[in-house]
Amino acid sequence: MKLRIGDKVRFLDEKGEGIVSRIKDNATVFVEIDGFEIPYLAAQLVAIHTELIVDKNTDNIELIPDANIADAIYFVVEPDHEMPLLRNEYNLYLYNASAFNMLYTYSIKDDEYYQALKNGNVGPYQKVLLKQVKIQFFKDFQQHTIEAVLFKNSHYRRQVPISESIYIEAKNFSTAETIKHSEFKFPVYAFLLKDEFLNTQTVEAILNEEDIKRLRTIKEFKTKEKVSRSHKEYLRSLEKEVDLHIEELMDSTKGMGSHEMLAIQLEHFEKELDEAMQKGMKKIVFIHGVGNGRLKQEIIAILKTMKGITYQDGSYKDYGFGATQVNIGK
Repeated sequence: MKLRIGDKVRFLDEKGEGIVSRIKDNATVFVEIDGFEIPYLAAQLVAIHTELIVDKNTDNIELIPDANIADAIYFVVEPDHEMPLLRNEYNLYLYNASAFNMLYTYSIKDDEYYQALKNGNVGPYQKVLLKQVKIQFFKDFQQHTIEAVLFKNSHYRRQVPISESIYIEAKNFSTAETIKHSEFKFPVYAFLLKDEFLNTQTVEAILNEEDIKRLRTIKEFKTKEKVSRSHKEYLRSLEKEVDLHIEELMDSTKGMGSHEMLAIQLEHFEKELDEAMQKGMKKIVFIHGVGNGRLKQEIIAILKTMKGITYQDGSYKDYGFGATQVNIGK
């Protein structure tokens, strides 16, 4: 199996996954995990595909300089039923039926501004699910924009970047023609984004005085360099400990009743849990103490209503009976 830059991989000997960011040599690659690059032997990695692979032999594609004349790239809308009156949801796909890799952005026009909904990399002869929507989505947003650059990991003919807007009105779905395709369960609406891969565009320009003046006004800046560190350190960075004792949250509790203090503790608990989930953390331990058990009961009641998490008593060795551990995404 060949690993390529941009491939999503899982580790054989430990939990976790990342994206191949660089090829060091025939046996070693760098895997990027939340901005950190970690070297791994290719033999310790398994390539995984979150996108649907249209061509199962994608890894063995011969990357020739010129594209196949039948290659094309589409924006696809797949309803969840053949009959318009029985449709409930629509899947939006970017279908890359070409020999090129694509770095893409999918945006919608919201009033006078654009909002990017998804971006990423689509490999050759693959399709990616951009969004699952209801019919109201097309009533709210008619303009859908795909912007993309195309490249190969070997010699290739340079391509003009894609920048196309598709206008879709919900009312047209009942009359527009659909297309049956073996890679889709139901007939789809397909919008061609690109089918010309042989012509390129060259822009030649000479800097004038105004251009030079503008360049001189640009201040130098430095980007943060990626930091290599061990995978164990990375896993530890996904864990957090939060002390909910009221004296840790307030400078003074003078004049406060037990109900008011409990409300402050629960508010802090929910805030910390929301932040941990947004940041993609894996584990957070809440130290609530033993006391009369009311704070722990309220915390458990909230956790029972939430999806995508599990919880358990914190380590007795570290916290006794006074902590609850929340596991996110397990």
